[in-house]
Amino acid sequence: MNYKRIGAALASALLLAGCLMGPNYKQPDLDLPTGEAADNFSIFTNAKWWEVFEDTTLNELEDTALAYNKDLQAAVARVDEARAAVGIATADQLPSLSAAGQSGRAGNKLGSGESQSTANVSVSFELDLWGKYRRLSEAARAKLLASEASRDTVRLTLTADVAKNYFALRTLDEQLLIAQRTLKARQENVRIYTSRYKNGYSTEVDLKRVEANMANVQAQEQQLRLKIAQTETALSVLLGKSPREMVENNTPRGKNLADITLIPNVPEGLPSDLLARRPDVRAAEGNLIAANANIGAARASYFPSIPLTASAGYASGALNNLFTGSAGVWALGGQVLAPIFEGGKIRAQNKQAEAAYREMLATYEKTVQGAFKEALDALSANRINRDIFDSYKQQTEAMRRSYDLTKKQEDAGLIGVTDLLNVEENLLSAEMNLASARNDELSAVVNLSKALGGGWNVKDGFGPYENLVKKQQAELAKQAQTEK
Repeated sequence: MNYKRIGAALASALLLAGCLMGPNYKQPDLDLPTGEAADNFSIFTNAKWWEVFEDTTLNELEDTALAYNKDLQAAVARVDEARAAVGIATADQLPSLSAAGQSGRAGNKLGSGESQSTANVSVSFELDLWGKYRRLSEAARAKLLASEASRDTVRLTLTADVAKNYFALRTLDEQLLIAQRTLKARQENVRIYTSRYKNGYSTEVDLKRVEANMANVQAQEQQLRLKIAQTETALSVLLGKSPREMVENNTPRGKNLADITLIPNVPEGLPSDLLARRPDVRAAEGNLIAANANIGAARASYFPSIPLTASAGYASGALNNLFTGSAGVWALGGQVLAPIFEGGKIRAQNKQAEAAYREMLATYEKTVQGAFKEALDALSANRINRDIFDSYKQQTEAMRRSYDLTKKQEDAGLIGVTDLLNVEENLLSAEMNLASARNDELSAVVNLSKALGGGWNVKDGFGPYENLVKKQQAELAKQAQTEK
């Protein structure tokens, strides 16, 4: 036997086993603008970013949602699925070991027969000469990271929705108080003008006007109660409450709308590096890495596969002699399986993998574009909504003063009821708008936290995808050094 030739063949196989088909992943050039340092935005990216509002009730609602929300639970399960897929892909790179045993007897009508018993252990292994299974494992790991990032996206969306629904609820509560206070004043107007009409000091036209205005506020009050009930139900779903708990709903309240802490203004620029780490961007890049790895796996299909098998065991015609030395058997074998004609299937699979990569690349770039759009819109809203609130605040203060003066004039008989009703309506509108503007201020902070990928700790350094790329680059550099 020519051992040198066998050794050379084995050495060649081992060298080939270090090959990887397909392109190595390279992060696309995003052409990001120069922006603010990520540390300047750390208040928006803490794991519990909602705590900046300093409302313990909101904090409790967020904790409940994170523990029981069904969408988040489903996202966590998808991560577990992806992690299991990594285990499957990794197992394909390892030898498989199996054991078998059987015993039987065969004969004919003449009464002659023989017994046969076997027991063996077999090992099978496919040489990954072209890196097919390593590429598939790489794709599975990238899919796992993408799944984890998608879970983080669900978490971020959930916490933002809880905060915005809570602020909407507190806004509706405030507007309900305004409507009730206004209704009380309108009811007093009706009482006064009913008395005046009965005593001949006012016309029926004036009485009907104040009655109509009172009915209008009553309708607004009922509409607000409906919106409050709907918002409470929406919060119940976000919190993962059962149907029974939804029916028995009793959503807790925390600070009044005006007392909720509003953080100072933020820098004007965009933290480009921070936006690139948003969970949706990370998920898109994970899918891109997986698509890139699948190109290599598809290209490896052009080349032969070499499965190796080995088995050892015992075979005997008598069961009591099965495990004796003379009954021992063994076998070694290998195959070379090369594609010759498959009707263009392999070529089509390669084109499919390359097209999938282009699709994921476009999706990744579009996701980054969307991230910058959301951040720009959120920054603008955060700044402008504060100016809008200040304007409504000035309007409300002026309307309250105008109402006080108009009421005194109406009581003195210097003006008619129409003037008073007009001022009352304007005051109601101003107070309602002020409450809505406050909600818009708070929601703008929530949207900015979401746009910046709230929940990312800027002190952690590189995100998981940057680490994956760095790890791959290190492995390639090590391989190149070994080949030298």
